[in-house]
Amino acid sequence: MTAVHGLRLSLPATSANLGPGFDAAGLALSMRLRVEAQVAAGFQIQATGRDRELCGALEHNLMLDTYRDVLGRAGVAVLPLHVKLHNEIPLGMGCGSSAAALLAGVALADHFGDLRMGDAGIVAEASRIEGHPDNVAACWYGGFTVSAQEGDTVQVATFAGDPGWEMLLAVQATSLATTKARALLPESYAKADAIFNVQRASLLVAAFAQGRLDLLATAMQDRMHQPYRMEACPLLKTLLPLAAEPEIAGVALSGAGPSVLVFLAAETTLLEAETRLQTLVGPEVELLPLRIGRGVERSLL
Repeated sequence: MTAVHGLRLSLPATSANLGPGFDAAGLALSMRLRVEAQVAAGFQIQATGRDRELCGALEHNLMLDTYRDVLGRAGVAVLPLHVKLHNEIPLGMGCGSSAAALLAGVALADHFGDLRMGDAGIVAEASRIEGHPDNVAACWYGGFTVSAQEGDTVQVATFAGDPGWEMLLAVQATSLATTKARALLPESYAKADAIFNVQRASLLVAAFAQGRLDLLATAMQDRMHQPYRMEACPLLKTLLPLAAEPEIAGVALSGAGPSVLVFLAAETTLLEAETRLQTLVGPEVELLPLRIGRGVERSLL
C-alpha cells in the first residue's frame, strides 16, 4: 500500500574508528541532516545549508539513488518525491555524510514503499551498501556504538555516552575520498600492533560505557590506520600530539579523515581549546564545537 503521509527525518553526523576501533566503533555528533519528503509529480530537491549545490543535485545524488535502488531490489514502484533538506554535515571530511545520506535513502524507500524493514533491516541494508556498519549504526542509533556484520545482519551495542563531553572538529578546506584513504592501508599487521589495538579498542568501549573521559588519551591510540594516513591528513600530524597535554582528553582522526576530532578535558573551556587549536592549525581550518548526538528522529508530515 502506498504511503499517504510524507516523512520527516533528522540524522546525525558521525565519527567512526575513534582511533583503534577501525570499522567497528562510531560516535553520533551534534551536526545533522534534516529531510522532509512528500510524493510529487516528479523528483525535486530544495537544499539549504552546507554544500547545498551538491545536496540539491538530482544526478548522482546518494540519497535518491539509494531510494530508487532499494525499491528496485524490492520490486516496488518508485514514487517521485519532493524533498526539502537542510545539511549541517561537511561532505567528504570523515563525518559520516555518506552514512546519513544512505540511511535517509533507505528510510525513504522503507516508508514510501511500505517495505516494513524495521530498524534492524534499515541498518543492515545501509551497511550492505556502505560496506561496513560503524558509521551507519552510530547514525541510526545515536551515542557511541560498536557494531559487527554477521552475514546479512548487523549486531550493535549502543552506549548513550556523556552528552556533556565537549569536542572540537578540525575541518580542512580539501576533502579526502574514503577509497583513497583505504588504499593507504597495509594488507597485514604485526602481531604487536594487533595486540596494541585490541587493548585500546577494549578500553575505548569501557571509557564510553563508564563515562571515563580520563581514559580517552590512551584508549584512542592506534596503529592500524592513523599512522598510514598521516601524510594525507596533515591536521592529524599537527593535532595528535595534543593528546599528551592535560587540557585535552583525546585526539583521533574522524573516520577516514581528513578531519580530526579533539575531546576536551573536563576542566578545559571551549574558548581555551579553540584558541589553542586555531594557533596550531591556522585561520583557514574550521573548528566546529560538537557534543555527542542523538540518533535518527522520524515523524510523519
